Amino acid sequence: MKTPYIRFAAVIMAFVILSASFLSCSSTTMINSSPQGAKVYLNDELKGVTPYKHVDSAISLTTTSMVLKKEGYEDFYTNLTKNESVDVEAVIGGVFFLFPFIWTMGYNPSHMYELYPLQP
Repeated sequence: MKTPYIRFAAVIMAFVILSASFLSCSSTTMINSSPQGAKVYLNDELKGVTPYKHVDSAISLTTTSMVLKKEGYEDFYTNLTKNESVDVEAVIGGVFFLFPFIWTMGYNPSHMYELYPLQP
């Protein structure tokens, strides 16, 4: 009589582990600037203005070019590289399913960039 319950529990546990491994594929970081209100371009595409919440599911070590632009200030060029912090959930998921290991690295929670006024 306990066999159906054990199977049910095993299915639920497998679902939870699989779900956790896929949920951990996404990384989030806040992009801030001083002063606020700078336009955020990622890979030459306008995404929003600072403060901007960036979310992606790119694999570890992926680099995204970023430019911050604000009228009256120098353009700020940099890269976001997905190698700043270890995603523990992806590591745990990778123990059970090998493919989540490609998502083990993420971004720091936030990034702050100072924009400099244009020289007259």
